[in-house]
Amino acid sequence: MAQINFKGNPIDTTGQFPTVGQAAPDFKLVKADLSEVSLSDLAGKQVVFNIFPSIDTAVCALQLKTFSQKAAGRDDVVMLYASMDLPFALNRFCAAEGVDNAVTGSDFRHRSLAEHYGVQMNSGPLAGLYARATLVLDANHQVVYSELVSDVVNEPDYDAAMAALAD
Repeated sequence: MAQINFKGNPIDTTGQFPTVGQAAPDFKLVKADLSEVSLSDLAGKQVVFNIFPSIDTAVCALQLKTFSQKAAGRDDVVMLYASMDLPFALNRFCAAEGVDNAVTGSDFRHRSLAEHYGVQMNSGPLAGLYARATLVLDANHQVVYSELVSDVVNEPDYDAAMAALAD
């Protein structure tokens, strides 16, 4: 269990967030077309894995857009975004914002990130949703960058995450 903050107030999360050097745990998410994606589907690709509370909040929207812009032209990298939002909301956002290099995944069906990634917030006004986090995985899906953002209302460190990618 990790302790993070929401607007400076402490909240707890479930489980343990992956750290650098660990193998990323598997997951199963529902994509915008209602098919499923798991980590094994991304074999051989580097992954920038962003987890956030809800696409319908300003910081979450900014996080998705900023990482997508920074990864433009990187065909060797999968930009994966996940939350508890329904696939329809994630798809609507990407279509409205012109984000076409993102794989969005909803964990509404399996809750695999709560179980394996330790990101579910257990207290505070967003209890039940996921904390803000970024992982960068190498092509073997080892964690090379890990950030569980200390306060949910803050943005992740975009530059540090992108710097962790292999060229």
